Amino acid sequence: MWDQRYSEPGYLFGTDPAVFVQREATQIAPGGRVLCVADGDGRNSVYLAGLGFDVVAMDPSAPALDKARALAALRGVTVDHLLASVESWDWTPEAYDAVVGVFIQFAPPALRTKIHAGIASTLRPGGKVLLHGYAPRQIAYATGGPRDITHLYTPDGLTADFPGWKVLVSADYDADLAEGARHVGRSALVDFVAQKP
Repeated sequence: MWDQRYSEPGYLFGTDPAVFVQREATQIAPGGRVLCVADGDGRNSVYLAGLGFDVVAMDPSAPALDKARALAALRGVTVDHLLASVESWDWTPEAYDAVVGVFIQFAPPALRTKIHAGIASTLRPGGKVLLHGYAPRQIAYATGGPRDITHLYTPDGLTADFPGWKVLVSADYDADLAEGARHVGRSALVDFVAQKP
């Protein structure tokens, strides 16, 4: 499915980073090592590399990574792009200063729990998780994202997945998106940033 989508002409979600990433990148320690989970065709990892972070970006789609590498070359930045799925990803303990996940809502609850546990493990003490996605009312807006409500975020649900962490940002709001061809129009969004003890 993802290979087919990312084989379409152009960049599926555009080449500009998510507004969330632009806004919250200052939460990441300068020069820090960052993992971008299921990064697609590279808009967020390339932006973060341009800010001077040491970025690893993983995605299960080879066509997406081809576009991400082309975008990195165009912007003159270096990103370590890896072909991998979240199901098989090696969450190396304490390897990163930040983990970024933008609209990684393909995961049903059991897989999401596994992803969040992996994020918790792979972050160094003091490291930060930055998650951005759709809230349940997004289904009524129908401007992008999954149609299964169990895949969507709530601030309370995300907080519960990272118990004992310092929550720095927890927001549930509506905004108009214009991100490529797939995220366009009024959207119900959740932002979440938390710091590992």
